[in-house]
Amino acid sequence: TFRQIIDNGYAYSSNGSVYFDTAAWRKERGYLAKLKPESVGDLDALAEGEGKFTDISSQEKKNQVDFALWKASKPGEPFWESPWGQGRPGWHIECSAMADSICDGKLDIHSGGEDLLFPHHDNEILQAEGYSNSKQWVNYFIHAGHLSIEGCKMSKSLKNFITIKDALKKNTGRQLRIHFLSTRGVGASTTARVRCQKQ
Repeated sequence: TFRQIIDNGYAYSSNGSVYFDTAAWRKERGYLAKLKPESVGDLDALAEGEGKFTDISSQEKKNQVDFALWKASKPGEPFWESPWGQGRPGWHIECSAMADSICDGKLDIHSGGEDLLFPHHDNEILQAEGYSNSKQWVNYFIHAGHLSIEGCKMSKSLKNFITIKDALKKNTGRQLRIHFLSTRGVGASTTARVRCQKQ
């Protein structure tokens, strides 16, 4: 996968890592984000998307917005062997490689949470289309909103979640369905905390 993206001119290796070459892509294709173009250059979103393993201001990258396809391992980190040395796949490449291998290089529908629009899904598009030299890897994206608890996204990792079982102790199934169906758009579902908050 990485070798093909490099051979197509959209990635480069540096210090044991492989990065997507955003400048080469933009020069050839004219864009860096199909789903959320206004976020291009949002360094906070990019840093969050790359996670703690990558310094987005790293000198080993040609451009600050280039993202890791393969990241060289630091001492003590898990790793796999590769032509570039010991490392691990970047977050975005894992998802597009799995989807690509199952769906033969073209997806009709791709979905996820609204928080994955940028950089995750946009980066998946870049690398998948960079790999296949195609113009459209996915026909339709569907993004779901989130329930909020006390102003934060309900999340298992934050331990601020309510199970359906607990919500049904205070509400009927019909009440929950009507409530969730009656909210729309970003932020609208925050009222769910009033109805479903476990006391």
